[in-house]
Amino acid sequence: MPNPSQDTVFQLIKSLARSEKRHFRLFATRQGSSGDIKFLQLFDALDAMSAYDEERVLQMVPSIKKVQLANQKANLYKQLLASLRLYHANQNADIQLHEQLDYARVLYNKGLYQQSLKMLEKVKVAAQQNAHLHVALTAHTFEKQIEQQYITRSLEGRAEALTEETNNLLGHLGRIHHNSDLALRLYGLYIKMGHARTQDDRDQLKAFFKANVPTLSPKEANFNEKLSFYQSHVWYHYILQDFKACYRYAQKWVDLFEDEPQMKQQQTTNYIKGLHNLLLALHSMLYYSKFKEALKKLEDFAGDNNRRSNPNIEMLLFLYIYTNRINAYYMEGRFTEGLKIVPEIRRNLNVFQQQLDPHRQLIFYYKIASLYFGSGDYNSTILYLQKIIQYKDVSLREDIQCFARILNLIAHYEAGKDELLEYQIKSVYHFLGKMNDRQPMQVAICEFLRNLPDIKPLELKSAFVALKEKLLQISDNPLYRRPFQYLDIISWLDSKINHQSVQQVMQQKFKQLK
Repeated sequence: MPNPSQDTVFQLIKSLARSEKRHFRLFATRQGSSGDIKFLQLFDALDAMSAYDEERVLQMVPSIKKVQLANQKANLYKQLLASLRLYHANQNADIQLHEQLDYARVLYNKGLYQQSLKMLEKVKVAAQQNAHLHVALTAHTFEKQIEQQYITRSLEGRAEALTEETNNLLGHLGRIHHNSDLALRLYGLYIKMGHARTQDDRDQLKAFFKANVPTLSPKEANFNEKLSFYQSHVWYHYILQDFKACYRYAQKWVDLFEDEPQMKQQQTTNYIKGLHNLLLALHSMLYYSKFKEALKKLEDFAGDNNRRSNPNIEMLLFLYIYTNRINAYYMEGRFTEGLKIVPEIRRNLNVFQQQLDPHRQLIFYYKIASLYFGSGDYNSTILYLQKIIQYKDVSLREDIQCFARILNLIAHYEAGKDELLEYQIKSVYHFLGKMNDRQPMQVAICEFLRNLPDIKPLELKSAFVALKEKLLQISDNPLYRRPFQYLDIISWLDSKINHQSVQQVMQQKFKQLK
């Protein structure tokens, strides 16, 4: 039986909302009876299935022969996309603009050049207002084609104006692409390695950014230029762990949408991504009051019934809201209470499994594991960490892979699974050597746990104190602070030294933070 995730038609049908399915049936029967429409019969058969089964499809739709199935599925896929395009046109300005470009082409082919030019002018104005400069450039290029080939009585004075418009559009688009390419490359670098790990990493990143970052003229730059400029700076400073600078540019990113609120509907994903990056910076700075304000703004936006909605936006809202709710529980030290949202997270991970990439799933597993660790449930901690450790592509988020293994060691120790500790330590050393990520904090913890069985009970407290002092010295170096962002080993040591739970230690720190 084919994997349903590999059957594109079945996957698309299963992603449809009830209203989208109803619209498709109306769309499919717009020209008459549905009884003899084979692709609609095929749609009903696939819709009724919980898993794709080709033999069952052929039994349910006997009018379709096996040799015809591939063509019928291709036709169904095409019809589904056409229906969805119509259904979502009102929510997507770019779909409407492309439709108007098509109308302009039809008018042009009919020889109605003046009508075509009027349509293109409307497209250009609307595209500029909605920051769809690529569409504006397409309309502009088509307009020049008409002006060059036909006498329309509008050519006088238009040559210079069209040339100037072209140069302005290309200039804006060039700067937008330059900034967005830079932001994308920085994001790809972060997905691969996380934060800069060594001075050499930092030097190479700074040299790369300096060589590629453009200047920004706020008075001349349009919305998308500013947005891509701020995005690239957010990723640059985040990778460098310069969270204050990251916060400044993330705030500029969000403020851009606050200054032009209509863009929240046109570029909803970029707006909520900006809020998420602002929250990440505030969490890293432990700026709790601002963090709660930004989280409320994100939650209020999600609860707005008038906002734009589609599965991609709903997935991102789930991802960003729950990630930052967990971060709030971390700061407050309310790990046990935080576990109440784990079932809902698991349910949504299943709902959005097609949209969530492995990187984001790994992040959720690590955060859930940390909630269990903070609440003292070490067996559940190990269960979620194993989902990360057993992931085949260890090159994905090497930093998370490392921290998962370190936390796994500590969880085994706390769970009393001493018989597995020696094997786990050897496994971690092997992994760190393979990944070339032997940072002082990780090595110090591994060495401590390796020697832990030989430490006498009465000497344990002084051993924990010594490790804490050593780690505090390590954390004084900005290059080595990165691991402490993911693994609050100091709070764990405080819990061992003061005979408290990690949760109690974190709650006391939160009171001081407020």
